[in-house]
Amino acid sequence: QVQLVESGGGVVQAGESLRLSCSASGDTFSDFVMAWFRQAPGKERECVAAMSRRAGTTYYKTSVKERFVISRDDAKKSVYLQMNSLEPEDTAVYYCAADSDRRKPGLSTNGNEYEYWGRGTQVTVSS
Repeated sequence: QVQLVESGGGVVQAGESLRLSCSASGDTFSDFVMAWFRQAPGKERECVAAMSRRAGTTYYKTSVKERFVISRDDAKKSVYLQMNSLEPEDTAVYYCAADSDRRKPGLSTNGNEYEYWGRGTQVTVSS
Protein backbone atom coordinates (compact mmCIF):
# COMPACT_ATOMS: atom_id res chain seq x y z
CA GLN A 1 0.00 0.00 0.00
CA VAL A 2 1.24 3.46 -0.88
CA GLN A 3 0.55 6.49 1.26
CA LEU A 4 0.94 10.04 0.02
CA VAL A 5 1.25 13.02 2.32
CA GLU A 6 1.12 16.58 1.01
CA SER A 7 2.48 19.66 2.71
CA GLY A 8 3.23 23.27 1.91
CA GLY A 9 -0.18 24.78 1.39
CA GLY A 10 -1.18 28.06 2.95
CA VAL A 11 -2.62 31.52 2.49
CA VAL A 12 -0.72 33.94 0.27
CA GLN A 13 -1.37 37.11 -1.67
CA ALA A 14 -1.59 37.26 -5.42
CA GLY A 15 1.83 37.26 -7.01
CA GLU A 16 3.48 35.28 -4.25
CA SER A 17 4.85 31.74 -4.39
CA LEU A 18 4.32 28.44 -2.63
CA ARG A 19 6.04 25.09 -2.90
CA LEU A 20 3.99 21.98 -2.35
CA SER A 21 5.64 18.73 -1.36
CA CYS A 22 4.33 15.18 -1.46
CA SER A 23 6.10 12.34 0.29
CA ALA A 24 5.35 8.72 -0.58
CA SER A 25 5.75 5.45 1.23
CA GLY A 26 6.58 2.23 -0.60
CA ASP A 27 9.61 0.87 -2.39
CA THR A 28 8.83 1.54 -6.05
CA PHE A 29 8.33 5.29 -6.16
CA SER A 30 10.52 5.60 -9.26
CA ASP A 31 7.97 3.47 -11.14
CA PHE A 32 5.10 5.81 -10.34
CA VAL A 33 3.63 8.43 -12.57
CA MET A 34 3.04 11.37 -10.25
CA ALA A 35 0.59 14.20 -10.61
CA TRP A 36 -0.90 17.18 -8.86
CA PHE A 37 -4.62 17.74 -9.07
CA ARG A 38 -6.71 20.51 -7.59
CA GLN A 39 -10.33 21.06 -6.80
CA ALA A 40 -11.91 24.41 -6.10
CA PRO A 41 -15.31 24.76 -4.41
CA GLY A 42 -18.08 24.00 -6.86
CA LYS A 43 -15.67 22.93 -9.58
CA GLU A 44 -14.49 19.61 -10.94
CA ARG A 45 -11.13 18.17 -10.05
CA GLU A 46 -8.49 19.01 -12.63
CA CYS A 47 -4.96 17.92 -13.33
CA VAL A 48 -2.55 20.79 -12.82
CA ALA A 49 0.71 19.02 -13.58
CA ALA A 50 2.02 15.51 -14.06
CA MET A 51 5.37 13.84 -14.50
CA SER A 52 6.08 10.42 -15.95
CA ARG A 53 8.46 7.83 -14.55
CA ARG A 54 12.05 9.00 -14.46
CA ALA A 55 10.87 12.52 -15.29
CA GLY A 56 10.72 11.70 -18.99
CA THR A 57 7.53 13.60 -19.79
CA THR A 58 5.69 16.43 -18.10
CA TYR A 59 2.23 17.94 -18.48
CA TYR A 60 0.94 21.31 -17.35
CA LYS A 61 -2.52 22.74 -17.48
CA THR A 62 -2.38 25.65 -19.87
CA SER A 63 -3.24 28.27 -17.28
CA VAL A 64 -0.29 27.31 -15.07
CA LYS A 65 2.28 26.39 -17.70
CA GLU A 66 4.42 29.51 -17.31
CA ARG A 67 4.05 29.67 -13.53
CA PHE A 68 4.18 26.16 -12.02
CA VAL A 69 6.98 23.60 -12.10
CA ILE A 70 6.63 19.94 -11.17
CA SER A 71 9.69 18.00 -10.10
CA ARG A 72 10.48 14.73 -8.42
CA ASP A 73 13.26 13.27 -6.32
CA ASP A 74 13.05 9.51 -6.53
CA ALA A 75 15.73 9.06 -3.86
CA LYS A 76 13.54 11.00 -1.43
CA LYS A 77 10.32 9.45 -2.76
CA SER A 78 8.93 12.92 -3.20
CA VAL A 79 7.28 15.09 -5.79
CA TYR A 80 7.07 18.85 -5.67
CA LEU A 81 5.02 21.63 -7.20
CA GLN A 82 6.64 25.04 -7.27
CA MET A 83 3.90 27.61 -7.78
CA ASN A 84 4.92 31.13 -8.72
CA SER A 85 2.91 34.26 -9.50
CA LEU A 86 -0.11 32.79 -7.79
CA GLU A 87 -3.52 34.09 -8.76
CA PRO A 88 -6.82 34.01 -6.86
CA GLU A 89 -8.03 31.49 -9.46
CA ASP A 90 -5.40 29.06 -8.13
CA THR A 91 -7.27 28.80 -4.84
CA ALA A 92 -8.16 25.14 -4.31
CA VAL A 93 -7.33 22.00 -2.42
CA TYR A 94 -4.29 20.46 -4.08
CA TYR A 95 -3.90 16.69 -4.17
CA CYS A 96 -0.91 14.54 -4.92
CA ALA A 97 -1.67 11.37 -6.88
CA ALA A 98 0.27 8.31 -8.00
CA ASP A 99 -0.25 5.83 -10.81
CA SER A 100 1.74 2.63 -10.23
CA ASP A 101 0.68 0.72 -13.37
CA ARG A 102 3.93 0.21 -15.26
CA ARG A 103 2.09 -1.22 -18.25
CA LYS A 104 0.84 2.20 -19.24
CA PRO A 105 3.19 4.45 -21.23
CA GLY A 106 3.61 8.13 -20.63
CA LEU A 107 1.23 9.84 -18.24
CA SER A 108 -2.44 10.57 -17.84
CA THR A 109 -4.38 13.65 -16.80
CA ASN A 110 -7.43 11.54 -15.95
CA GLY A 111 -7.80 11.22 -12.21
CA ASN A 112 -9.40 7.80 -12.61
CA GLU A 113 -6.03 6.47 -13.76
CA TYR A 114 -4.43 7.25 -10.40
CA GLU A 115 -5.00 4.77 -7.63
CA TYR A 116 -3.23 6.51 -4.77
CA TRP A 117 -4.17 9.91 -3.43
CA GLY A 118 -3.11 12.17 -0.62
CA ARG A 119 -5.58 13.96 1.61
CA GLY A 120 -4.88 17.31 0.06
CA THR A 121 -3.49 20.65 1.14
CA GLN A 122 -5.37 23.93 0.96
CA VAL A 123 -3.96 26.78 -1.12
CA THR A 124 -5.68 30.13 -0.76
CA VAL A 125 -4.63 33.13 -2.81
CA SER A 126 -6.07 36.50 -1.85
CA SER A 127 -6.28 39.43 -4.24
